[in-house]
Amino acid sequence: MAEQIKRGIILMNLGSPDTTSVRDVRSYLNEFLMDERVIDSPYLVRSVLVKGVITPFRAPKSAEAYRTIWGKEGSPLVVITRQLQQALRQQVSEPVAVAMRYGNPDMKAAFDELASRHPGIEEVILLPLYPHYAMSSYETAVEHAKTIYKKGGYKFSIRFVDPFYNHPAYIAALADNIKRTLHPESHLLFSYHSIPEKHILKSDVTGTHCLQGSNCCTVDSQAHKYCYRHQCLETTRLVAKRLGLAADRYSVSFQSKLGRAEWLKPSTTLRMGQMPPEGIKDLAVVCPSFVSDCLETLEEIAIREKENFLNAGGERFTFIPCLNTDPLWVKAVVELTGA
Repeated sequence: MAEQIKRGIILMNLGSPDTTSVRDVRSYLNEFLMDERVIDSPYLVRSVLVKGVITPFRAPKSAEAYRTIWGKEGSPLVVITRQLQQALRQQVSEPVAVAMRYGNPDMKAAFDELASRHPGIEEVILLPLYPHYAMSSYETAVEHAKTIYKKGGYKFSIRFVDPFYNHPAYIAALADNIKRTLHPESHLLFSYHSIPEKHILKSDVTGTHCLQGSNCCTVDSQAHKYCYRHQCLETTRLVAKRLGLAADRYSVSFQSKLGRAEWLKPSTTLRMGQMPPEGIKDLAVVCPSFVSDCLETLEEIAIREKENFLNAGGERFTFIPCLNTDPLWVKAVVELTGA
């Protein structure tokens, strides 16, 4: 019988400022927005835009927003990812580390932790906690990890888990999480993080498919492997099917737009004002782009968009939390990592 390979696991999430101080938020935003896969402009243009225009104005507002959700233990996203780490450790024999794409703990710290504490490890499985492929999320996390790995001269090999937008275990966990919160009479809005349309076009390996027609996401294509929009719509379709939702019981929108470029639509913010006049006054919102609650879910959706909806005439707004440490999600992570 062949000897089993000794493995480790790294959970990779987006990241967060170290504190809610304007200084730390500014530092975090600079690191995040200077990523060429987030704002894909030439370096000098990006530097002037980010450090001279966006960050000086955005940092104080973001710091204030973070303060509304910050807990005693720190950033919700980091705390929840740590909690997922602990929950996973209860289910697997492999050592589990955590890394953030931006901020702390960084990728090098995670690699070093596994290398120093578990010197016999032969392979590290990296799970980017992004269900859908996008150059500004999954791709940048993977490429960044590869860069740090090559510089570190580590003895173990690395393997990445693919985007899991249609994985049965993820869909089952997401659907169950929604079902436990969704009111029978509520309209369910799937609000995904938006991305620039040019990122969709850039990721189109065919060069001729994405955003070329109203049904491009439903016509089979090699482009779908890297198409964020297709993958978001497929997650929606699979979850709605599992929940048995009629077509008029749910819809899709995209949140968190930055800048003036064309981003994926419809806009979540615009839909908040449009739905009550259309007769949708009982709304539940889920954010499947995220598996851990964070600024974009706890502050943007659960606070600001709730206020927008109610001010527009909405009567009931239900925020559906992310998967966080839901037992079915932990079980899905075990399956995804092959632990």
